[in-house]
Amino acid sequence: MVKLNEKFLAPFIGKDEIAQMEAQIAAAKATVDAGSGAGNAFLGWRDLPVNYDKEEFKKIKDTAKAIWDMKCKILIVIGIGGSYLGARAAIEFIHSPLYNTLKKDTPDIYFTGNSISANALADLIAICEANDNNFCINVISKSGTTTEPAIAFRKFRSILESKYDPEEVKKRIFVTTDRERGTLRQFAVDMGYETFVVPDD
Repeated sequence: MVKLNEKFLAPFIGKDEIAQMEAQIAAAKATVDAGSGAGNAFLGWRDLPVNYDKEEFKKIKDTAKAIWDMKCKILIVIGIGGSYLGARAAIEFIHSPLYNTLKKDTPDIYFTGNSISANALADLIAICEANDNNFCINVISKSGTTTEPAIAFRKFRSILESKYDPEEVKKRIFVTTDRERGTLRQFAVDMGYETFVVPDD
């Protein structure tokens, strides 16, 4: 249950103002509970902690172990907007915004594909080169056609392809995308990459 702590609100919002909002808040909650408002096709987050794809979750855990077993030094997460912010928020919540500095015996995690900064891309490539290009990629995109992640994915995939044979490259690229549609989904299937699903809701 979410509760409102009014302790620090008092100087700014009076109790009467909060009372005036109660009807609107109750109506908004009822709309979300009933799934009847705008955007109602995207309410899967409401029961996600109990209603999730158990097989998909196991596959994610198995892949994390595979990355660990490969002794991969860097995991590059490629995405823009919610595609990378969800992963970043989870890591920073569970560990720290300084994860790469504080972590133990796990790959560093870097986020890219969220801008068209050539300098940022060059810096991350230099970090990968300093670690013998021993990295894995998780590219996250529903469509696969957004410019910023598409550029980053092409660049880092090319680096892997120049160092490893095709079978090893396949082991190092993971794609999180739509269950059935999109350019990235089709490309991942054609290339034989491990895929994970962004649920439709």
